[in-house]
Amino acid sequence: MKFVAALSLLVSTASAFAPSLKAATTTTLNSETLNGWVPDEEQFAWGLPGSLAPVGDFDPLGFAENADLNQIKKYREAEVQHGRVAMLAVIGMLVTEEPIEFHPLFEASNKDIGPAIRHLDEVRAVSPVFFEILGLVIGAIELNRALIGWKSPDETTLGQLRTEEGTMFQDLKDDYYPGDVNFDPLGLKPEDPEEFAEMHTKELQHGRLAMLGIAGIVAQELVDGQEIFVSMGVAQDSFDPSKLPVQFP
Repeated sequence: MKFVAALSLLVSTASAFAPSLKAATTTTLNSETLNGWVPDEEQFAWGLPGSLAPVGDFDPLGFAENADLNQIKKYREAEVQHGRVAMLAVIGMLVTEEPIEFHPLFEASNKDIGPAIRHLDEVRAVSPVFFEILGLVIGAIELNRALIGWKSPDETTLGQLRTEEGTMFQDLKDDYYPGDVNFDPLGLKPEDPEEFAEMHTKELQHGRLAMLGIAGIVAQELVDGQEIFVSMGVAQDSFDPSKLPVQFP
């Protein structure tokens, strides 16, 4: 497990250059709103990009087999968002530990607070209001995502289970592409549908590996209490548990 972080970075880099992609793209009018994707019930996951050789159409539990269009879009929305959070988490875990030890929220020059799984204790001790601010920021981001991608439920269906008629609480907009929340400050989003499908697949593959990677890093640090690079033997262990702001018996 100690090599999960390194493997995630290496394999994700390699996957970015893999040639085989499966996607349904077009240059019709739908490309303006759905980035060139035309839903096709006959294709795996309704033709959404993301399948990559040699795994191909990987769905061992059959989630995509009987999913309708709205459900498959919600699956992809959840996968993309979790992958993005996981990629940020992996970077955050690696840069805040030995040997880099860059902490944007507090100084660590005079103490070593150990593995990243314990850093939230330090954040609460040094900046108690941080979590309240973080909650407001996350809430604002999620509200913006909901307004962009989700339909407003009908008054007649509020609080009800799914019915044959009416818009429900979690229905996505017909012209919303999963994960495309109009956030592209660097202008990296391609205009060409095929290039977009390729970039989207790269993001998915990196996100999938990051989800596995962050799970492995957290599990590793919970088991041995060491920073991941220390556990791998490439960084010195200078962690003193007695300096933690929160002590456990």
